[in-house]
Amino acid sequence: MQLALSPEDQAFREEMRTFFTTVVPEEIRTKVLEGRELSKEEIAGSMKLLDDHDLAVPHWPEEWGGRGWSDLQRHLYLEEMQAAGCPVPLAFNASMIGPVLAQFASQEMKERFLPKTKSCEIWWSQGFSEPDAGSDLASLRTSAVKDGDDWVVNGQKTWTTLGQHGDWIFTLVRTDPEVKKQAGISMLLIDMTSPGLTVRPIELIDGGHEVNEVWFEDVRVPGRRSASRNRSWPPGSPSWRTSCSPSSSPPCAWSPTPPTASRTRPRACSSSRAPSCSRP
Repeated sequence: MQLALSPEDQAFREEMRTFFTTVVPEEIRTKVLEGRELSKEEIAGSMKLLDDHDLAVPHWPEEWGGRGWSDLQRHLYLEEMQAAGCPVPLAFNASMIGPVLAQFASQEMKERFLPKTKSCEIWWSQGFSEPDAGSDLASLRTSAVKDGDDWVVNGQKTWTTLGQHGDWIFTLVRTDPEVKKQAGISMLLIDMTSPGLTVRPIELIDGGHEVNEVWFEDVRVPGRRSASRNRSWPPGSPSWRTSCSPSSSPPCAWSPTPPTASRTRPRACSSSRAPSCSRP
């Protein structure tokens, strides 16, 4: 068993340490290490800085900003990032929707969303949990009904971490209420400036504002393409296809459909407090 780093890996560690401790502003790193809250601008700005140096999404495909690193290199990157107090890349962008788009979206959708996702020019929110659908996500009630070329979305999401900052939200919706509750679920990518979409704060015990409710009242999601949908949740290896036109105005959503399988539901992470955290 090799317990010591090779000279090459040790050099890589030193490279990462130097970058995180000299390029990332000390003021931001100090706030992270002290557990103080970062502003939206500080979180997004830090991710943009990483992206400017090709360090925001090293685990993505190389075509879209990945680095092709080994597992050990990725571990050293994260270890040095957290030790230095550098804000971790926004999980909703870097770890949740980004890899899904990179693998399953059309070329048009990749080109439209991925560059701004990795630079945090688009701040993604996660629309999964509902008042009666948390750990039992298959009980979700938020609905999407086809109306011509559009989807019309109604319902409520809750515990939406940092949703007050969101530009777009990837949202699980029920598209077939006639089948068993584990089926008939699709995902839409929805512009959070859409008419009928409202974000309402949930005040925490310390008076802070980190989580939110998101309400959808006849929110129209433009789309001209038919979608593969109404499958079971949770997804295993999703075969998701575009269900909107990239030229739609206002910008429309993307509707993937997960097939029947079993997988742990992704967890959201708030980058505003600790350098490493997760929330169910």
